[in-house]
This record gives sequence, structure tokens and C-alpha cells, in this order.
Amino acid sequence: MEAKALCKGDGACNAVTPEPRRLLTIGARDRSSNPTPRGEEPHANGGEEYEDSEAEQYRDGRSEEVDWETKLQSYTWCKEFLAGSWKLITVEEFQISVISGGLSNLLYLCSLPDHVLSVGDEPRQVLLRVYGAILQGVDSLILESVMFAVLAERALGPRLYGVFPQGRLEQYIPSRRLLTEELAFPDFSAEIAVKMSRFHGMVMPFNKEPKWLFETIDRYLKQIMGLTFTRETHVKKFNKLKSFNLPAELASLRSLLEATRSPVVFCHNDVQEGNILYLAGQDPSSTEKLMLIDFEYSSYNYRGFDIGNHFCEWMYDYTYDQWPFFKASMEKYPNRQQQLHFIRHYLSEYSGNKGDSMHEDQTKIEDEMIIEINRYALASHYLWALWAILQAKISTIEFGYLDYALYRLEAYFEQKRIFA
Repeated sequence: MEAKALCKGDGACNAVTPEPRRLLTIGARDRSSNPTPRGEEPHANGGEEYEDSEAEQYRDGRSEEVDWETKLQSYTWCKEFLAGSWKLITVEEFQISVISGGLSNLLYLCSLPDHVLSVGDEPRQVLLRVYGAILQGVDSLILESVMFAVLAERALGPRLYGVFPQGRLEQYIPSRRLLTEELAFPDFSAEIAVKMSRFHGMVMPFNKEPKWLFETIDRYLKQIMGLTFTRETHVKKFNKLKSFNLPAELASLRSLLEATRSPVVFCHNDVQEGNILYLAGQDPSSTEKLMLIDFEYSSYNYRGFDIGNHFCEWMYDYTYDQWPFFKASMEKYPNRQQQLHFIRHYLSEYSGNKGDSMHEDQTKIEDEMIIEINRYALASHYLWALWAILQAKISTIEFGYLDYALYRLEAYFEQKRIFA
């Protein structure tokens, strides 16, 4: 999903307890006057409880319109941060369109009109990312922005043009996001493995302890235990989710992973198709057709989680345009041969970067990694199930978050039966 691009973790970005939506007003609509809004419920006031925000009544598809308030705020950000020709155009000339995808952020393409000439080296198009309600916190924003800038300087990500409390302006790269089924294409899978191996080899100026995974899970679970829903359909789904006895299951998962060796590396933590760009204009023979983006979750973490999480994403298609706005197919989880294809390219790149070759038996290493990865895939299912439950309460984005949480937990128990 591009989906899950929120800032968390002591290694890079710390999640914060969601506050009332004091910042995220962009994209908001009055549902009484517009029957198909994109946006959010009325703002919570003071200590009042959030309304259930899951947009289940909008089952006929998402609105792709940009309302006037959103356009005006976006125009102001571009004018103030990009300067040059952006300062010379009127809001009426300012061009903005919705970029599809994104379960945690709102994404827009902002452009100068064709008849306006550039003054200097200002970009003519930028990507505007507006953070979701769960993200907004000063500490997490600072750390995430530092990380984004460092990766941009190392040519591992898009350029950063502007940072503000509600989001940021990024380089727009002519490209398209991968489709879920393309994750299984051998050439793409090999390049993703190489990119991930390079990412894991980076030394970043962040906390090197692997706190992100379980501190995030613990924080989410604590928040979930205090949640209530009011809509009947939400109550039924939430009760089913609670019937899985999430605290007891967490204890079981923690015990399993403590017994599973996995190196601590700098992880992306969300390598799914929406966060992988297929670059335009590349030579067909090039082995550098892809770029990883959206580093909001990145932190020092266990290698097995990053790869296992990626394998889980083979099962989920977030481009479906009807409720619940995703499709899931457990049978698309990579088989052993597909996993070995990925692992071998990952290890080949890692060995090349280290300037040495494998000293242990290759088959033994591969077998151990398969166990490591598939056990940590359970943590992926568990984490994103909790994330989805919280999003169901506070998100402004139309998506079947509780349905998604249920499916992730069903996949968790199915894979636990095989790999635990």
C-alpha cells in the first residue's frame, strides 16, 4: 500500500498516539452537502470521542475530485516553498490532481501551467504528500524528514523540496507504481531483492537498537484495547477481531521470534508494490528499472521482517475500486522456489558489497533464511492488522480497514500453522 506510509519507530520515526484531527483538514468535505466525499468525519472537539470514520457507506468508489480548500492550501505550500514561477501564478492557474493509492497519506500532483515559463531551476511538477491523522507529531516528522533528505542525497530516493507539519513536497519522478502481480515477475523480484540488500547495507544516523517492531506493536495494541465503535457493522467486525485474543497471541509471537535468529539492519519496513516505482524511459536491458520510495516506516529492524513483509504483500491488491478497496489471495504468497529466487539475489548483492563470498554452506544459509523470513512474516500480519484497526477509527481515507485487519489475522493463523 503505499498505503501504510506512516512515521514510527525509535530507529527512525516514532509513532505518536493519534490526536484529534487538528491538522489534517485538507480533503475534508461536508457530507450533508456532498453525497460522495473523499474525506473525513467532522473534527472531534476537545475530549469528545471520534466518530467512526470508516467510510463504509461509500461502496460505489472513491471520489477523485480536489475540493477548493485543498487546492488553496496546496497552492499556498507550493508558492511559499518552491518560489520561482510558483509565486507568479494565481490559484486559478495552479494545477492539482489526485494520485491514486495511499491508505495513510493523501497524494497530489501539483503542476505549473504550460504557458508559464520557469524562472530558475524550480521544478515544474511536484508530488504533494499530506500525512494521515495517525502520523502527525513533531518528533516523528523531524526524524522522518531527516531520513528522507539523507536518502535523497544518496540518490536512493526522490528529492525533498519542502517540509511542513501537515506533509511535504517531493520530486515528481515520471514513473508508475508496480502492480501487485508484478512483484512475482522474476526480473522485478530479483531487482527488488538487490535494492533491499543495498538498503540493508546502509549506515544511518538513527538508533541502532531494533525497537521499532515490538514497541510499535505494543503501542498499537494498548490503544486498540481502549477503542470502541458505534456503527453496528464495525462493532461486529471489531468483536470478531478481539475474539482472536490479541494480547495472548502477541506473547506467542514474541516467544517464537525471540527463538529465531535475524540480523538487525536498516529496514524499509514497507516494501510493497505501491512503494516501488517503475521508472519511465529506462533501457529495456537495464537492471535499474525500479526505485524504492516512501521511507516513513524505515528504521533499524530485523532483516526477516523486511523480507517477510514484502512476501506478504504479494497477496494484497490495493487498486480495487469497489468496497472494501482491496483484494486478497493467500495462494499468491511466494512459494519456495520464488522465495529462493529472491534470497539468492539478495545474498549475491550483499556478498558483493562486503567484498567476500559465502563461507557457510549456501543451502544451509538459504534454508535458515526461509525459516527466518516466514516466521517474521507473521509479525507483518499481526502489525498491519493492528494498524488497520486504528486506521478504521481515525482515517480519512475510504478503505475497508476492519475487513483488511480480519484478513491479515486469518493469514497470520494460516501461516503460523505452517511455519511456527
